[in-house]
Amino acid sequence: MIRPLEVFIGLRYTRAKRRNHYISFISLTSMLGVALGVWALITVISVMNGFEKELRGRILGVASHATVTGLSGSLSRWRETAAEIAGQDHVVAQAPYIKGQGMVTKGRDAHGVLVRGILPDRERKVADIAGKLTQGRLDALKAGKYGIILGSELAFALNAVLGSKVTLITPQGQVSPTGMLPRIKRFTVVGIFEIGMYDYDSALVFIHLSDAAKLYRTGKRVTGLRLKLDDIYAAPQVRRALIKNLRAGYLVRDWTLEHANFFRALRIEKTAMFVILLLIVAVAAFNIVSTLVMMVTDKQSDIAILRTLGLSPARVMGVFMVQGCVIGIIGILVGGIFGVITALNVETIVPFIEGIMGHKFLEADVYYISDLPSDMRWSDVITILSTGLVMSLLATLYPAWRASRTQPADALRYE
Repeated sequence: MIRPLEVFIGLRYTRAKRRNHYISFISLTSMLGVALGVWALITVISVMNGFEKELRGRILGVASHATVTGLSGSLSRWRETAAEIAGQDHVVAQAPYIKGQGMVTKGRDAHGVLVRGILPDRERKVADIAGKLTQGRLDALKAGKYGIILGSELAFALNAVLGSKVTLITPQGQVSPTGMLPRIKRFTVVGIFEIGMYDYDSALVFIHLSDAAKLYRTGKRVTGLRLKLDDIYAAPQVRRALIKNLRAGYLVRDWTLEHANFFRALRIEKTAMFVILLLIVAVAAFNIVSTLVMMVTDKQSDIAILRTLGLSPARVMGVFMVQGCVIGIIGILVGGIFGVITALNVETIVPFIEGIMGHKFLEADVYYISDLPSDMRWSDVITILSTGLVMSLLATLYPAWRASRTQPADALRYE
């Protein structure tokens, strides 16, 4: 196979044994540095992707893709509104809800909660609450029976199980001879759910819509309608269409607005991690610079001979660019292979390490989730490998330029 002279000489120099073993050591550390940086980048970015995907899935499993409510904070004719929305593109289901604050007590334990009144048959079409139940059934919420579904962390804190009696206290008061008193009602635990996010598992409860209407005295009014879409990324488009098509007096929001700050913070964190870890590759690239500078010094006489044989300065420059790129490419490939393997097996590797260390990395009461997810995207892998290759190429420019400036007479004077 015919190869350009620069590539042939550059590869020969890369494989050749060097008189100075320190240069070989620096070459190896440069290669390992690039590999380590690429490995870390692929793994961490994949974990950040998985973290975002997992949180989005869990949040939207409980929250809604979009909500429609009145400007006053409630809807009085929700069935008519639901019928208007039914024909909207991407909307596949709607469910009414009543939202309110409360406090759940059992014995001496009391915890503040967010109460959501739902219609079980409609709610299962817009959210996967039924699939998150570890005990009980969603259908056990029946009008007038005052059943309640608790999050797993809340149930644990209250020491509540199926059939337990808990008291729900709401701030909507009632007049008594002694003044205003909060409304208090006894509920029976008919289900326990686990989303995997501490904020929901410890502070969200579900009751039947009619029970919530009585408790919060909303009558036939509901807080709003929760919508499910066939494409979550079409939410902004659906929101704009509903604002245009519905008559005045409605407030439409989608998940990209409701959780905008949260997901923006995740993206900023991902970008920051990418930049920070890219510094590892940058440091390795500086090592490539020092390696090639020492190689140029070591090969002064060889360069001079090549120049006297007619090799142009540009082609001399190409020789050392090839040599530096080989170091970078090997490091990138090694790091890429290990990075992909690690990213694809994070969910197996992390529990294994946790078992050895006897310590869980993500505590549910501190972080949003308790497991370390991973979502490797080939677009990210290609971006990381390309960035590493560009940095390695840039690192070769100065040493290669120095080599091209070598004067044969000066280099061979004392040979």
